[in-house]
Amino acid sequence: MSESHVPVLLQPLLRAVAPVSGTWLDGTFGAGGYSRGLLAAGADRVIGVDRDPLVFDMAASWAGEYGDRLRLVEGTFSQMDQLAGEFLDGVVLDLGVSSMQLDLAERGFSFLRDGPLDMRMEQAGPSAADLLNTAEEAVIADVLYHYGEERAARRIARAIVAARPLTRTAQLAEVVASCLPRPKPGQSHPATRSFQAIRIWVNDEFRQLVDGLSAAERALKPGGKLAVVSFHSLEDRIVKRFMQARSNSAGGGSRYAPVQDVAPPAFTMPFRRAIGPDPEEEAANPRARSALLRVAVRTDAPAGGVGADALAMPRLPAKGGH
Repeated sequence: MSESHVPVLLQPLLRAVAPVSGTWLDGTFGAGGYSRGLLAAGADRVIGVDRDPLVFDMAASWAGEYGDRLRLVEGTFSQMDQLAGEFLDGVVLDLGVSSMQLDLAERGFSFLRDGPLDMRMEQAGPSAADLLNTAEEAVIADVLYHYGEERAARRIARAIVAARPLTRTAQLAEVVASCLPRPKPGQSHPATRSFQAIRIWVNDEFRQLVDGLSAAERALKPGGKLAVVSFHSLEDRIVKRFMQARSNSAGGGSRYAPVQDVAPPAFTMPFRRAIGPDPEEEAANPRARSALLRVAVRTDAPAGGVGADALAMPRLPAKGGH
């Protein structure tokens, strides 16, 4: 693993889920940082899952040193309960795109590195170029607004349609930047929100997250720990609402409403708030500044899950764009 790919919030995560033992599943294996951290902290075995086949080629040079303590599986974490084939003592998810993927211009994730407009984690299915070059303007605008919280979504969507065909990341970044004010010192690149939204659309990331949280509920043993690191408010909102709903800690309700049967909670929440980076990590790793960690502990209640509507997941037309 390259030393440049330091997993965000690794030490806070390990402290939050201590003691680490038994079998863990790292549902976003990436460069392997969380898996190696869990093994060093006391996990007997780690199952590393990733939808990107390239990560396993990159791990080939070091994974063998762990022998049968590390098992690598290609797939999506939304199917973790099936891929694991056993009940788990812990699950770790690091949401979004990895720095490793951003660093490779040919993957098409970065607006800072010119490359083909791809963004596919699995390297299969429609690419970002395929979707942007065929989708209706209104669909693109909805993607930018709901998945990227981009206030200039309609203006950017109109410019994207006018500039078609789009084939390169630099081309898309220029189109987006032309619709927005020049950033002031310290502000993010104007294409940040749009690239985030399009990447989420291409990879169906919110659906994967909702399904993955329910899969973790099915896969974890009583006492098993679920730790999720997210990087923007939409992801964190889904994780927070899932954990609150499944721990019966969402609050609300009315004293005038009729009494309803409440299912026993599937999780407890050992921390009231999300955990962020400490000042040292924030200074050393700018990517950590927006990171939030949430942890839940599985009870012995039957698995249930929560639907997308209850988690307020944005609903858009199916990929294909019409």
